[in-house]
Amino acid sequence: MKNGRNSGAIGFWAVVAIGIGGMVGGGIFAVLGLAAQLAHGSTPIAFLFAGIVALLTSYSYARLSVTYPSQGGTVEFINQAFGTSVFTGAMNILLWISYIIMLSLYAFAFGSYGASFFPASAHPLVKHLFISGVIVILTGLNAMGSSVVGEAEEWIVGFKIAILIFFIGAGFWTVSYQHLDPGSWVPFPQMIAGGMIIFLAYEGFELIANTANDVKNPGKLLPRAYYTSIIFVIVLYILVSLVTVGNLSISKIVAAKDYALAESARPFLGNYGFIFIAIAALLSTGSAINATLYGTARISYIIAKDGELPDILERKVWKRPIEGLLITAGFSLAVANFFDLSSISLMGSAGFLLIFAVVNASNIRLHQKTGSHLWISWIGFIACLAALAILIRQTFMRSPNKIWILVIMIVLSFVIEYIYKKSTGRIIQSVVLHDLKHPEQKKSTHFL
Repeated sequence: MKNGRNSGAIGFWAVVAIGIGGMVGGGIFAVLGLAAQLAHGSTPIAFLFAGIVALLTSYSYARLSVTYPSQGGTVEFINQAFGTSVFTGAMNILLWISYIIMLSLYAFAFGSYGASFFPASAHPLVKHLFISGVIVILTGLNAMGSSVVGEAEEWIVGFKIAILIFFIGAGFWTVSYQHLDPGSWVPFPQMIAGGMIIFLAYEGFELIANTANDVKNPGKLLPRAYYTSIIFVIVLYILVSLVTVGNLSISKIVAAKDYALAESARPFLGNYGFIFIAIAALLSTGSAINATLYGTARISYIIAKDGELPDILERKVWKRPIEGLLITAGFSLAVANFFDLSSISLMGSAGFLLIFAVVNASNIRLHQKTGSHLWISWIGFIACLAALAILIRQTFMRSPNKIWILVIMIVLSFVIEYIYKKSTGRIIQSVVLHDLKHPEQKKSTHFL
């Protein structure tokens, strides 16, 4: 399989579109204002640094995807490298939690943009109604198997990319470069922290791993697709943040932090521009919630099938993992309604930085099988951990109480897995066995 050619029909640009669509979900609409609040005039640089970390990590994903093609993706890579232990189980549970947080972020953004159409006095109540309503409605659609939103997903991805490009083209000519002057930049650690707290805006490129069984020439195509999609999104985010900070003062960005992208369109597109971008944000975050609900419910199913979560999550109703979907939606409702934007971003970004560090470590451990250059994965591993350390340090200096949220999230992953493994005797299986189409991949099971 490695570097081989299979009978799949997915081409290069289709895979690139999957990577771009995974990253440019609702993240940029949700976290742009938060990034500007932290990084000020250096916001484009902050997005660049976050993108570099993602690009370095994509090398490990590319090599692992070619060697271990599986719908399990990240779950499978970690299991292949470290076996079926408490550590791998905890990392996979942390991945599930991180996706729940991502879902909560999208719902929070949906609520904020929805509330922006109402008087300021009504914002708190209306925002929570939008947050809860969109999760409940889309959970119901997923449970019933409605394919309407799914069938429109490709068009929605194309639409939001077109909107962002239009936003850049219209706003570039009115940028005030005084807002971007190096004198307005924050100290380097704070700049990096600003990039890392919104790192989850780059989460999604790993969805390319799910196409490994269906591409025409995975050994050549997958790495190119990873790098092309991430580089495109880096440039897109830098330009979007440049136009935003260049057209709106930091004080106004902070005031409209939850819907800063729409507010930044007002100076050069007027009120109609605000409405247009806000509607685009609602459509984008709504589609991202739908896709994330669908994917996260199946991640819980795969992890449960792998023996690392209770078997209730691998039960299917109407051929769909309904229990996982409902539990995922319930947790998302709680996080989105009871945590603020910065707390949600901190948890999500820290979770993915830690997961990506482990994926880099997985490729280091498996480098002979994946045919990888060790130094690239080592740099990616160190970059993820260094970024995480800077994010934690800056958070501790600014809002020390929020560190406990992150600590609890990580500790909870290990505690759940430890207690579960000690109280059950389930057989642990490699996820790749459930979905690989190639008969030469032999079944292997491990007993606790």
